[in-house]
Amino acid sequence: MKLIPVILCGGSGSRLWPISREHHPKPFLRLDDNQSLLQKAFIRAASLPGVEEILTITNRELFFKTQDDYVEVNSQNLATSFILEPFGRNTAAAITAAALKIASAYTPDTQLLILAADHIITNQAAFEQAVESARELAATGRLVALGTQPTAPETGYGYIEAKDNQVLRFIEKPSKETAEHYISSGHFYWNTGIFCFSANTFIEEAKKHCPDVLNTVNTCLTHSRHSNGKHFIQIELDKKHFMAVPDISIDYAVMERSSNVAVVPCDIGWRDIGSWPAIESLENKDAHGNTTSGEVILHSVKNSYIRSNTKGRVIGVVGMEDVFIVDTPDALLVAKRSYAQDVKNIYINLKNRGHETHKFHRTVTRPWGFYTVLEKGDGFNIKQILVKPKCSLSLQMHHHRSEHWIVVHGMAQVTRSDEEFLVATNESTYISAGQKHRLTNPGVIDLILIEIQSGEYLGEDDIVRFEDNYGRC
Repeated sequence: MKLIPVILCGGSGSRLWPISREHHPKPFLRLDDNQSLLQKAFIRAASLPGVEEILTITNRELFFKTQDDYVEVNSQNLATSFILEPFGRNTAAAITAAALKIASAYTPDTQLLILAADHIITNQAAFEQAVESARELAATGRLVALGTQPTAPETGYGYIEAKDNQVLRFIEKPSKETAEHYISSGHFYWNTGIFCFSANTFIEEAKKHCPDVLNTVNTCLTHSRHSNGKHFIQIELDKKHFMAVPDISIDYAVMERSSNVAVVPCDIGWRDIGSWPAIESLENKDAHGNTTSGEVILHSVKNSYIRSNTKGRVIGVVGMEDVFIVDTPDALLVAKRSYAQDVKNIYINLKNRGHETHKFHRTVTRPWGFYTVLEKGDGFNIKQILVKPKCSLSLQMHHHRSEHWIVVHGMAQVTRSDEEFLVATNESTYISAGQKHRLTNPGVIDLILIEIQSGEYLGEDDIVRFEDNYGRC
């Protein structure tokens, strides 16, 4: 029986702000070994016996970043398929889309293994054994959850009450006192969010418990853009029809309502990397209980986490205890340890204000490369742009800004109105507001240039695309 791992890659990771942002969420966070959480999820899935394909559910904005991460670690050249959401609609929509598509592309008894892109699992052998047990139960027509023994009264995790393999109920994020009771009873597990079931079993349960989700997702799939091949799926979900899909989690929509749910208890070294204390737990502490990253100088500091993501900037901390300090080029977080779960409120505030630091870093990845904002002020914005070999930006136009390009490395091919010409290192060109233009790297080395924008409005939404190699028109 075929197994298709399904990796859910999305979310904002608001409790990990300012490192995690809407267009660079926590699955792309690189750990000390320089692997991202997403890459670790891919490797984990790829290592399972018999896996030939991995399906990832993400969005158009993260699609190319996801592909780049996979290329680094896909040594087996597994097929990588994608379902692209126009915006987030929680996990019920994502998993329903995966089940419907896999059932039609393969067979209804094809099994799905649902994995989050932001988890750590340290015991791969135990994980593989747990998956095998889950597959055996799933083959009998059950929805199967992996549950792990709680080691502390965590209030940020969901819990599963079970008798043997039978799930009695799911509980979301209890109080500390309730969590302590759960641990002492010995009948509760942390809900890892890892599920296994056949496509058909899930669809039948969805018919019973969330027909609105099933029907709206099915309609959306019918009207979406599909690319199918042998061991290959790529679907870009239709925005208009996806808006009708209810925003609900898989837990609320199906798992908590079904009487057909089993649990596989396991000890796989599982952790949900959803907050700064979780990140801290992955790293070594000094004799005073401190964890540091980057150029950090401490004096009389205890039990604190200090991280600098700003090259060339020193962080000095004096006389502090039980704090989290996270520095990035455009945002600084300072939080007491006891308030670590409330970091999300900063993110929410920034989002409500329309402040771009909830969405972007100074360095923004694009399918053709990336750009870094070097300096910005009233009426100007200075960027460093890197374009990968043989890649091209869209043919576009801006209403409100003009651009001056200075090539510092490589060769640029420039389209400007009806002209097409080359710009070499130490040469420059100018694009007026209202002119159609395109930037291409025709060479075999990276193209690096400095872009100086000027005008009365410099927002990233002042782009009119006419042609694009990456489906963004």
